[in-house]
Amino acid sequence: MARAKKTATTKAKTSANVGYEAQLWLMADALRGSMDASEYKHVVLGLIFLKYISDAFEEQHAKLDAERDQGADPEDPDEYRALNIFWVPPEARWQHLKAQARQPTIGQLVDDAMTAIERDNATLKGVLPKDYARPALDKQRLGQLIDMISNIQVGDADARAKDVLGRVYEYFLSQFASAEGKKGGEFYTPRCVVKLLVEMLEPYQGRVYDPCCGSSGMFVQSEEFIAAHGGRLTDISIFGQESNYTTWRLAKMNLAIRGIDGQIGHGDTFHNDRHPDLKADYILANPPFNISDWGGERLKDDKR
Repeated sequence: MARAKKTATTKAKTSANVGYEAQLWLMADALRGSMDASEYKHVVLGLIFLKYISDAFEEQHAKLDAERDQGADPEDPDEYRALNIFWVPPEARWQHLKAQARQPTIGQLVDDAMTAIERDNATLKGVLPKDYARPALDKQRLGQLIDMISNIQVGDADARAKDVLGRVYEYFLSQFASAEGKKGGEFYTPRCVVKLLVEMLEPYQGRVYDPCCGSSGMFVQSEEFIAAHGGRLTDISIFGQESNYTTWRLAKMNLAIRGIDGQIGHGDTFHNDRHPDLKADYILANPPFNISDWGGERLKDDKR
């Protein structure tokens, strides 16, 4: 009975109520002001990602701090990297930023935090947004947004990675895609379409490839498919490519917030294949069908 009670409590803590993401979206959208959705999405999604990696870091930091008498060092980056947890330097930790959220310098502090995280985590180099200090971004609204994200309730590590913040990130991606209209389709394929494709292919194990992966929705759904069928995340290997640099950054963050390790290259798949020797077991894609000038005449002898 005690175990069941704990599960119920955890569910409550993770705010797994229908419409929770929608409520957060309405709050975040109210803080957008006159900023275009295509710009605002990087502001919001970058902060959600920062909250995620900081929460994961703080959980492990507390464990290591409790084990100091056994030789553990909570300020040793290798203690985190060994567990595939991003090292978050002091100036980038969420509690530090939250404490400064109402200061006029908060934009620069967030930029500095993103820079520090990229510096200390090679896999995130060039991925995180670093333009929070720009004059066009209202710093009062930014502080309010940080306060809002601070109130997202998370439970244990699994709930954080795959339930709450992962759900919020994906929901916000879909809402930003909708707000951007036709252009939003460049980085987001509707979840119902992605789910259908994955269930048709049934990628239980092997190499999964998406040559125009957008924000990595195909890979996230593949991981969920495996979990639903009692498999392990390591049963598949992820390979993808995205030509749009800003979308590539969204893809990298989307995988990281889900704890998915993938090889996502940046570049034009037709003319700059980042996985030339890959022999994939499954290929999933929603290509940009409306592109007319894609250089097909240069690919007449391409064996693909």
